[in-house]
Amino acid sequence: MEHYYMETIHKCPICSYEKSKLYLYLKDWCLSQENFQIEQCENCGFLFTNPMPSLKDLGEYYRNKEYLLHSKNRNGIVNGLYKFVKAYMIKQKHQIIKIYKSGKTILDIGAGTGEFLNFFKHCKWDVKGIEQGEDARNFSVNQYGIKVKNEDFLQELPEEYFDVITMWHSLERVRNLNEGMQEIYRLLKSNGIVIIGASNPEAFDAEIYNEYWAAYDVPRHLYHFRQKDIRNLIQKHNFRVKDVYPMKFDAFYVSMLSEKYKYGKVNYWNAFRNGIKSNIKAGDNTNYSSIIYVIEKDEIR
Repeated sequence: MEHYYMETIHKCPICSYEKSKLYLYLKDWCLSQENFQIEQCENCGFLFTNPMPSLKDLGEYYRNKEYLLHSKNRNGIVNGLYKFVKAYMIKQKHQIIKIYKSGKTILDIGAGTGEFLNFFKHCKWDVKGIEQGEDARNFSVNQYGIKVKNEDFLQELPEEYFDVITMWHSLERVRNLNEGMQEIYRLLKSNGIVIIGASNPEAFDAEIYNEYWAAYDVPRHLYHFRQKDIRNLIQKHNFRVKDVYPMKFDAFYVSMLSEKYKYGKVNYWNAFRNGIKSNIKAGDNTNYSSIIYVIEKDEIR
C-alpha cells in the first residue's frame, strides 16, 4: 500500500493543551501494516492518533475490499457472526431510539454500507447519511436507494432539521472533531437526541490485547474516547449525556479480530472467554468494549 501524507497534531482536540506523550506504538493490522502511534494529552488524558493521515488521504485507508466494515460479501465464520450480530444490533438500536424519539428525521454519520438507515427507511423514517468511503457510499445508494453523501452535504442542510443524529463508531473518524460537533449542534432540533456508539480503551479487552486491540483501528480511528473524554467533548459544545448503554457484543467481535491480529489466526475459545471477562469486569463502571451515549442539547448555553 502506498504511504500517504501525514499531519502532526500540535494541540489536544479537546482541551487544546500543547503537550502530549507517547501512549502506544501499534500497526494498521487491518490493511496497510504501516506503523502508527497513539499519543496522550498530558493535561486531560485524551488519546489521539498522531500523526494522522491528511484529510485528503484519509479515505485511501478505506479503499480495500478486505476492510470488513466496507465489505458486504465476505464469507467465513467471523464475518458470518458479524453479519448476524449486526442485524440483531440494528433492531436493538432502533428500540433504544424509540425510547426517546418518535420523530421521523434521522441522519447517520458514518453510514457505511447503509443497513442501519435501510432498516429505518422501512420503518417510514426520513433517512439521510454521511459516508466518506466512496465504495460504501455507492453501495448504500445503489443497493438501498438511500441518500448518502460525503460530509460536504452537511452544509446544505438547514438548522434544527433532524430529530435524531447517530454516529456508530464514527466519532472516532471525524477528522475535524470540534467543527463536527458544532455542525451536529446546528443540525439537531432543540428537543432532538444524538446517539454516539464509541469504542472504549479502558475496557478489559483493550488491556488484554494492548497494541493488537482491533478497536484502535488506526489510522481510521483518529481518536480513542474514554467515558470522561466523551463528556468533556460534548460539554464543550453545549451537550450533555442523558443515558448510557453497553454494547456487549462488541467485546466478542473485537476479541476475535484481536486474536487474529496478535496470533495470525482466530482462537474462538480465547476470544469468547476474553469477551466474557471484559463484560463481567465492566460492572457498575460500564467500562464495556463499546458504549452507547444518548446525548441531548444542554438548555443552559
